[in-house]
Formats: sequence, structure tokens, C-alpha cells
Amino acid sequence: MTAASAQWAARSRKSVWHPCTQMKHHETLPLLAVKSGKGVWLYDQDGKRYFDAISSWWTNLFGHANPYIGQALKEQLDTLEHAMLAGCTHEPVVELSESLSDLTGGRLGHCFFGSDGASAIEIALKMSFHFWKNTGYPEKQEFICLEHSYHGETIGALSVTDVVLFKDAYAPLIRNANLVPSPDPRSAEPGETDKDVALRAADRLEGLLKEKADRISAVIVEPLVQCAAGFIMYHPVYLRRVRELCDRYHVHMIADEIAVGMGRTGSFFACDQADIRPDLLCLSKGITGGFLPLSLVMVTDAIYRAFYDDDVTRGFLHSHSYTGNPLACRAALAVLDLFEKDKVIARNRQLSGVMTKALEPVCQHRKVHHFRNKGMIWAFDVDMGAEKQVTFPRRFFQAALRHEVLMRPIGNTVYLMPPYVMTTEEAAWLADRVESVLNEVVGV
Repeated sequence: MTAASAQWAARSRKSVWHPCTQMKHHETLPLLAVKSGKGVWLYDQDGKRYFDAISSWWTNLFGHANPYIGQALKEQLDTLEHAMLAGCTHEPVVELSESLSDLTGGRLGHCFFGSDGASAIEIALKMSFHFWKNTGYPEKQEFICLEHSYHGETIGALSVTDVVLFKDAYAPLIRNANLVPSPDPRSAEPGETDKDVALRAADRLEGLLKEKADRISAVIVEPLVQCAAGFIMYHPVYLRRVRELCDRYHVHMIADEIAVGMGRTGSFFACDQADIRPDLLCLSKGITGGFLPLSLVMVTDAIYRAFYDDDVTRGFLHSHSYTGNPLACRAALAVLDLFEKDKVIARNRQLSGVMTKALEPVCQHRKVHHFRNKGMIWAFDVDMGAEKQVTFPRRFFQAALRHEVLMRPIGNTVYLMPPYVMTTEEAAWLADRVESVLNEVVGV
């Protein structure tokens, strides 16, 4: 690290409290001092490049400084930067709500806006709870989530999160949800397929619903991929069974598509691959292509109508100052335009095949287990042994930077979620660098 990068890293370490970070580690682990970005690349203060292999926490779907999204924002800046959404409305928020509803065939026809993913989860949980209160079932106050699930780090979101690192520190503040087994194929018994595991997990969910449905408000799932759980990729039959069970036992299905929506799993909504629609669907992260914070919850007409009343207390009591910000909504509309005009879903399917083939040497590495792929997500587990596993994420992160790649393993799981604008040449380059980093960290 040269003087310019070292200076900015030192200033940041002194004044900025970084997220999900033990700040003491940065005494020896330098911060990456980013100055600019273009396409799949980030550049530090010294001009050195780094392939953003995780789309900056899964947000920059179309790369950094995307000119199409940027131009849309520039035009919006000269028209309207912000207006409160209580008692007011504006073109970008209406157009975005209508466009997203159209993508569900109108089955999720109402959008409620927030600022970030955890906010969307809070909104969905409150909506479900309040719906049952408004419709005469006030005892339905509990939620069901999957083992190892992650839905955010605010107090409400932590209640449906099952990650010890995030949850234990704040346990006294949290009202815990009911846990059911994850449909993780890695838990397969001898002779079981991933579909068998999914159906077995669904049976356990049904057992809990038989026992407690009169107290359950909703089941929340991250469709197809449990990302922060170590990128568990499961069979879509599980989603179909969840939908059936929620209908049968009179509970809501909440789909957290914050990370897995917007084309990331190979379809625009992950739920599309199970041919189902949830009662509430949460979006954030990639919705603006990484330009601005925005989240939203899409709901059915039945949920919306339960709040439609002369009585203020029956309305949905939730707000954010920047709800439906015009700039963020305009960025999201530009993202939707790119999906359509560039035929992104079809292109991603081709690109996914190219990348998977390029990663074959990694898949065959003696220390790699459970190599998996779903759309534009790749993940694999690295056998490090108990002693080295604790330090593995930091060591891999540092080694990746030396090879011009930005990656952040979760535990012993290495994952890739690159921007959709990656070329086939860049895919081959990235796969080669991932293999080099793996060899450096664990040996050939």
C-alpha cells in the first residue's frame, strides 16, 4: 500500500465505524481505500484495480458508474430530488410501483417503500402481524423462519435471523421466532436427492403448523438461496410446499428477495422458478443497481384491503423520511429498463454457463467441497480444519486483494456474485484468479 491509500485508510480507521467489522483487526488488516469504480472494477487511491466479485455486497448489478443509470439520475436531479410520500406522490414512485406489479402479473399490486433491506423485513413482519389483528385474529403474533436464516440486523429482523454471530449479543432484546430445518442439500442422508431433502424439511414445517397455526402470523424464507447462511442452494419444490402449507394453515408467506431477486438466481424473482407468488415480497440491494438506498415490500390486494378503513389505527403505522425517494426510484426504473433492453436474464444464463465451466479447476480442488451454482451465484466450501477456519475469511480476503480481486468469504464458504456486465473474458480472468487465491491460502 502506497502513501495515498495508507493515509485514507488511517483516517477512516480513526473516524469511521465500519459495519460487521471488528475494528481492531484493521490495525493489521488495511482497509481498501476506494477512489473510483467502472464496470466490474474498483480502483484505489493509487490507481490499482480490483475486480468487484461480490458486487459490493450484492448491489451493483450493472457494475460501477453505469452510464445509463447515471444519466437517468442526472435528469431526475434537475426535476425533483425529494418529496415526502405522506400526503404527496410523484412520477418515479408511481411508475416503479406499476412496473414491479406488472412483473408479478398484478398479483402483488401494492408497494410500500423503505430505505434498506432490514427495513423491508421490519415492514413485512409488521404488516403481517397487523393484518391478522385487523381481520380478527390478534393471537397470530409468531413467525417461522429457517435454521441458519439471515434477514437483517435490526431488532425485528434479528427475531427471524438464526445466525449466532449477529443474534447472541442482543438476545435479551429479541423476540425469537420458531425455527424449522433448512432444506440444505448438504444435510442429505444416504440416497437422498436435494428434492428429497426439501420435501423432508417441508414436512417438518407442516408439523409445526399443525401444532401452532392459530398463533403463527407468517413463514419467512429466502427463496432458493440462503445467502448469509453460507449460500445454501435448495430445490424449488420447497417453495411450492411452503406456499401450499401457508394457504392450508391460514398464514402468510414472506419472500425475502433482497439478495436473491432482481435476476440473481436466473429469473427476475427467485419465486418464479417455483411458479408461486408470496403474500409479501421484499426487495432492496440491486433494485437501484447500487446507486442509492431503496427497499420495498410488495403485497397482495387482500393484505392492502385489510388496512383500508376510516379508522387511523387500522392503517399501516410505519414511515421513513426518505420513503420512495424520487432519485432512488428513478435509478430503479433505469435498472428495469436495462433488464428489458439488454435481455439480461437470457444473457446471464449464457454467462453463468461460461463462468461455471471456467471454475472447473476450483470445483476439482482437493480442499473444495459442495461446489454449487444458481444463476449468477457461485459458492464452494473449503476444508480448513477447525483451527484455521476462524482466520480463513480474513486470510482469503487479503490474498484476494493481492490478486486484484475483492471477495469476502462467509466462514469457510467462498462465494462469487459478480456484476451482470462481466464479459466472458473477465469471467475467465476471475476464475483463474480465484484458483490462484485458493492455492495461495490452502495450498495446491
